[in-house]
Amino acid sequence: MASEPQPKSKADNTPKESDQAKERLPFEPKKNAKKPAKNQPVTSVGDKKDNKPRSVSKEAMAIPEAVSQRMISRMALFSGIPTFLGIATFIISYFVVSHAWFNLPNPAVVLVSMGFFGLGGLGLTYGVLSASWDEETSGSKLGWEQFTTNWGRMTAAWRSSKQKN
Repeated sequence: MASEPQPKSKADNTPKESDQAKERLPFEPKKNAKKPAKNQPVTSVGDKKDNKPRSVSKEAMAIPEAVSQRMISRMALFSGIPTFLGIATFIISYFVVSHAWFNLPNPAVVLVSMGFFGLGGLGLTYGVLSASWDEETSGSKLGWEQFTTNWGRMTAAWRSSKQKN
């Protein structure tokens, strides 16, 4: 009997493959390794047709399900609580004023609720950036380490796109 070849497990990765995995997440597009030198001769129009960039499929660019669920739960937590408090500000101030416990100035109520809604908007951003973008790693409860890592990735991408333009 011939034995069937076993599929390779994640533990069989060579050091070179694991180093590449740390540099780039599965859903990040591949970066061009070589940039053309400034001294290269100008290519003709016919040559440019052969050098078309390859299109990346939607599956390759999609965020993995585990990462997506992690982002959604963090966004709900970090945005939902301040947004709820922003709405509760109006309700609580209504009861305080209607029962004549004390007089609340309208601008104070609006500013407090706007502050909570602003925190809710920031919570959306923090929820996405504080989630671990690696499928296997869930990250910490607050996600500060993941936030600093993902913020660095995002700013590096902004800088590289700015340099291309």
